[in-house]
Amino acid sequence: MCLNDIVFVLARPSEPGNTGAVCRAIKNMGLRRLRIVAPEGNLVLALAAKLPANNSELNPALEKLLARAIHAADIWTEAEFFTGLKEALADCTISVGTSRRRGRHRKSNTVTPRELAEFLKHKNGKAAIVFGNERTGLDREELEQCSMASHIPVNPEFPSINLSHAVQIYAYELYHTLTDNTGGGPGPEPVLGQWVPMTAAEIDSLVKKTCDSLASIGFYKYPNRAEQERFLRDLIARAGLSLSEGRYLSNIIIKAERLGGESG
Repeated sequence: MCLNDIVFVLARPSEPGNTGAVCRAIKNMGLRRLRIVAPEGNLVLALAAKLPANNSELNPALEKLLARAIHAADIWTEAEFFTGLKEALADCTISVGTSRRRGRHRKSNTVTPRELAEFLKHKNGKAAIVFGNERTGLDREELEQCSMASHIPVNPEFPSINLSHAVQIYAYELYHTLTDNTGGGPGPEPVLGQWVPMTAAEIDSLVKKTCDSLASIGFYKYPNRAEQERFLRDLIARAGLSLSEGRYLSNIIIKAERLGGESG
């Protein structure tokens, strides 16, 4: 991957000042792609002034955002907005939920920003680094939509990190690792036969088709399909399967389904 393959995603952000600081943090490190999902609080007011019909209005919320962004207002101007996290991640191969919390439903494995940068260095496709609301972080459902998790090692007596500071740490590690690898420029267009990993939408389709086939032969006797779908999705995303490899895997499952039907 190169820097242009990295997308920073803010889920339910509410503070214009923090969002402005995020813009500055990612531009400091040669990154440009920012997506905002379902903004809350005063950030909604800043977004209202961004709309074409209101672009002449500079309300206090937007003023605060631009003051913190300083010379990175273009990151805000070019940011993409989504109503749901799934839509924001649909074209990404890997999505990384940032969270210091652990638990049964909050990903059992997690990597540090430096380990993540090294991992992405050897991958192709597009990666989303997802951050939650300033006060509550990513909730369980949001983290489940990500294919892997990452955390920043901190003093356990004071583990909370400001949103823009967390973004800066990830941006720093990605910049220094990926520019060493590619110079940070845009990657070349894929050529015929080149390995290009599946996007999140393609992975979701493959997982659904696979689990539908398993269900048709009576595999799910207990209500654990949703858990296995998440497992398969995360596994395929980390493996970086190409679309042709995904189709090949799907054909194997479909053939097994047919054989199971014939033997029954």
